[in-house]
Amino acid sequence: MRPIRVLVAKPGLDGHDRGAKVIARALRDAGMEVIYTGLRQTPEQIVAAAVQEDVDVVGISILSGAHNYLFPRVVELLNEQSVDDVLIIGGGVIPDEDIPLLKEAGIAEIFTPGTTTTQMIEYIKNNLKRTID
Repeated sequence: MRPIRVLVAKPGLDGHDRGAKVIARALRDAGMEVIYTGLRQTPEQIVAAAVQEDVDVVGISILSGAHNYLFPRVVELLNEQSVDDVLIIGGGVIPDEDIPLLKEAGIAEIFTPGTTTTQMIEYIKNNLKRTID
């Protein structure tokens, strides 16, 4: 069985990626293959990488407050590419009141500060949209 492939992305103007790197390391330690796009990615760059790398999960991390625009834009662009079998999750400093709107926009789950890496790993394993052969 091949490992779960996860793209970890930092959209927008965020200049801090320590949290994303901690998550990437935890996912790797759990046996997943992680592609980290680096800082200041556009939604278009994130989607291009997700398609090129044929990932199972797109994880978007944000601190800047632009999540209400950037997260739905990633979902929209994935849909335009007919990519509908990828689990899309988000995390970072996101107010509780914004979470329902992000879920309506197609983000499966939002992980906020205090979420353990174990919780995130279990969520990914239990909610993949495609079968891993």
